[in-house]
Amino acid sequence: MAQEWHARQISIDEKVDPIEACYENGWTDGLPVVPPTPERVERMLSGTERSPEELIASVPPKWGRATVERIAINAIMAGCLPAYLPVVLAAVEAMASEEFNLHGVQVTTSHASPMLVVNGPIRKQLDINDGFNLFGQGWRANATIGRAVRLICTNVGGALPRELDRAAFGHVGKYTCCIAEKEEESSWDPLHVERGFQPDESTVTVFAGVGPQSINDHGSNTAEGILNTICQNISSPGNSSGETLIVIGIEHAKTISADGFSKTDVRRYIAETTKRYSEDDLLLMVAGGPAGRWSMVVPGWGSPSSRAVTVALKN
Repeated sequence: MAQEWHARQISIDEKVDPIEACYENGWTDGLPVVPPTPERVERMLSGTERSPEELIASVPPKWGRATVERIAINAIMAGCLPAYLPVVLAAVEAMASEEFNLHGVQVTTSHASPMLVVNGPIRKQLDINDGFNLFGQGWRANATIGRAVRLICTNVGGALPRELDRAAFGHVGKYTCCIAEKEEESSWDPLHVERGFQPDESTVTVFAGVGPQSINDHGSNTAEGILNTICQNISSPGNSSGETLIVIGIEHAKTISADGFSKTDVRRYIAETTKRYSEDDLLLMVAGGPAGRWSMVVPGWGSPSSRAVTVALKN
C-alpha cells in the first residue's frame, strides 16, 4: 500500500527550463520554485528519521496524501534546508488537527491562512528570526518554512486561488508566515509552556491568522496605558472577536511586566476592557526588535471556526 503514496516522477525535455515547467504545471505560489530533483529529494529526506512513505495528513479540500516524501518535495520547492524539515512536518501535523479546521481555512472567503509560531531550542538551532523584521523579508528559515506550508496547502491540498481557495482578498502572509518567540527577552512563560509543553521542548503552533496589524504606542509608560491602546485596536468592529494572537514588543513587554502584570493579568485586563474576548481566545507572545515601542496584533479567523494547535517536533 505504501508504494502508491510515492510521488510520481516526471521527465522534462532538456530544452525546457525546469522552473518554467513548474509554472506550467501549476506547482508554484506565483514565485519561482526550486525544481525537486531526485537528488534534492534524497538530500531533503536526510533531515528526518521518519520513513518517506509515512502519511502525516490528508490535506483538504482535495484530501491529497501528505507523506513525508511529498512534504519534503514541497520543502525543496520552497527553498528549505534539510534541517528545516522536522518543523514543516510538525506544522502539517498541527494543521491536520480537527480543531484547526484546515478545510475551512482553505476554502473560506476570509483571508485567514496558516501562520506558524516556533518555540523552544529549535529557534536558535535553525536561526529562525524572532527579532528585527520578524514578519518581514530577508530570513531564509522564516521565509522558506512558511512557504513550504503554503505550497503543501496548494499542491497537496488543492487550494488554488479562484478555484477552491475562495478568499475574497487574501494577504501577503499567504505566501509565507513563520515567526519565533523571543523567549530570552520575556519575564513570562513562553507560548508553548503556557500550552502544556516543557521549556526545553521544540514546538510549532499553527494559528489561522489574517493580516498583522501594527500597534504604535510610544507615549504610554504604564501597563494600563499600553494595554488600553491594544484594546482600542482589537476592538475595531471589523476585527474578529475570536482567537487572536498578540505579539508584544520588547519595550512594551518590559513596561507591562515591570508593573507586575503576568500573562494571565494581561489576558484578564483585555477581556474585561473590551467585553468581546474570552481569556482563552488571547494568545500572547513576546518578539520583535529591542528598540521601538511597537506591538502587533494578528486577528484570527474567529472562534469556533478554528483554534490554534501546538505540536512538538519529532526527528
